[in-house]
Order: sequence, then structure tokens, then C-alpha cells
Amino acid sequence: MSQGASYAAAGVDIEAGDRAVELMKEWVSKATRPEVVGGLGGFAGLFDATALTAYRRPLLATSTDGVGTKVAIAQKMDRHDTIGFDLVGMVVDDLVVCGAEPLFMTDYICTGKVVPETIAQIVKGIAEACVEAGTALVGGETAEHPGLLEPDEYDVAGASTGVVEADELLGAERVKAGDVVVAMASSGLHSNGYSLVRHVFFDRAGWQLDREVPELGGTLGDTLITPTRVYAKHCLELIRALNTGGDRPLHAMSHITGGGFAANLARVIPDELAVRIDRSSWTPAPVFGLVGRLGDVPQLELEKTLNMGVGMVAVLDPAAADRAIAVLAERDIPAWVCGEVSTGSTGVELQGDYAS
Repeated sequence: MSQGASYAAAGVDIEAGDRAVELMKEWVSKATRPEVVGGLGGFAGLFDATALTAYRRPLLATSTDGVGTKVAIAQKMDRHDTIGFDLVGMVVDDLVVCGAEPLFMTDYICTGKVVPETIAQIVKGIAEACVEAGTALVGGETAEHPGLLEPDEYDVAGASTGVVEADELLGAERVKAGDVVVAMASSGLHSNGYSLVRHVFFDRAGWQLDREVPELGGTLGDTLITPTRVYAKHCLELIRALNTGGDRPLHAMSHITGGGFAANLARVIPDELAVRIDRSSWTPAPVFGLVGRLGDVPQLELEKTLNMGVGMVAVLDPAAADRAIAVLAERDIPAWVCGEVSTGSTGVELQGDYAS
């Protein structure tokens, strides 16, 4: 007599999902804020919005993103506890550019087969990054997709909500001619351009992740999996240090992600103004040049795909530049003046050669 169909026979293991939830509870409990109501396991995450009554005109900001094909690196290395920093960074640092404080976040993990220990490691990274960002991880979802993903494949996504006072909103309308651009160093490739990076290193060069690369100071895999720097808390401290009081010299910020430096900075520059960025003000990490050389990738193609060593920028009054750099230095964020806003033309242009 044949056995009837079941969810488990179709490839979905509910018990494994339950086990994953148990393993991740320890980490999720660390990524909290006083406003979080209840714990893990409900149908929705709860966040007490009473604090918003202290705002004159609170604006809610929301952002969602994923990690892209960088997850393929984590899967090949069987190392899953850092990809959460990439996810959280991509989401909360989009919020902070308008001045919003990220309040809470949710995540979504889909996989071909739930391996509880792997899921717990992914969530561990997400929770640790939420702590670093000052946001609460209030819930999430783990889905098993047999037949669509291989058993060891997964993808991650997340969404966050933040709040900013309406009259403290940062953006292009505050930017003016004479402002300077302060760059904040990236930790490496962050989470963009990995389709190009993987094509260059694996398809064209035939390298393996365990290859020792003296130029990179270690293995290729260690460089490629380096987690995204999470700027949210540092940027909020910069805003508080510069914009508290009547004078608000910090006018805009831009998160340098997909599309590169010029395209992302242009999103916070008025149409009638231009920005000239001086490449000679910094030296990109070796991995950027290596991608260019191994793949014969033109410089402009690199610059519209990768962050080239700058993960976040602030646009501010030149009189506040030294103070901004000092505040960031206190928080171990290397920063420097890399450009200026001007009239007479439009757009963002990178000029000169990178420092060697």
C-alpha cells in the first residue's frame, strides 16, 4: 500500500524550522530596544510608538533591501555569521541618509532546505548588526523552497522603519554651492557589484576562494566575505554633533551602494549644482584595482559598479568639515574631504587619479 503525500515528503521540514527558531532566540533577544513589546514567535513584531508623541512632526522612513549575490560567497565558504551585517547595512544606512533613526527591522530568509544551525548563524549576524545599528530585530520569516533552491542555497532580505523630525530632514534642498563632501571609508566591497566580482575572479581568472593573495593580505575568500560597515549609529552621532541647535551645517548624506559613487551622490544634489570629486584624496583598497586588472574592467565601469573605498558621504558647510572628520575619527571611521559643490555646471564628476 503506497504512503500518502506529506509536506515532509515534498521537501519541507517543519520540525527543522522550529529548531531554527529555538537556536536563533538567543541572538534575537540581544537585538532589542525598550520600545519592543513581546518576544519572538508572534505573527507580528510589536513596537511601542508612544515615544513618537515627543516629536513635533515625526516622519516615518522605511527601506528594504537584500544582499545580492554575495550570499554565494558565504555559501561556498560555509560561513554564515557575517552576511547579516551586509543585510542590515544595506537597509538601515539607506534610512539614516535622510536623518532618520532606524527603530526596528524584520528579516526574510528563504532556503532550499532548512538547516537549523545555518539559519541560526545567519540570524546571529543580523542580530549583531542590529545591535551595532541601534535598531531592534522584531521579527522575521524563514521559508523552505525545495525545487526552487538547492538544499545549500539561501537568500536574505530585510526591511526597516525609522523616524526623523520633519524640520530636521536632510536632503538635496539643503545643499548649496560651496558645500564640501566628506567621504567615509568603506570596509571593502560591501554588498554591491558581486556579479561582476565573481565573474572576474572565478570565470575569467579561475581563482578559488582559498587562494592566498599577498596583495590582499590573506585569502581571496576572506576579502570577499568582509562584512559591510554599518554607519547608522556613527551618522546619527554626526548629525547630533553638528546639527543640534539653530545652526545645521550638515545638509545631506548619501549611501554609496549599487550604481557607485557618482550616481548615488547625485541623488542628494540639486539639479542646478555640480560636484567635483578629487580621486587623489584617497587610495582605494587593493581589491578594487585587482578586479580592474584581472577583468580588464575600465575605470568608469568599476566606478559605476563598486564603491571604490567610500561607503557613505556627508555634504556640509566647509566650516564644519574638520569637526565632522574629528567626530567620525572618534568612532573609528576614517573620513576626509573629497570634493566640493559648485555652480556653473551640473552633475557629479570624479577627477584626477587615485592616490597610490
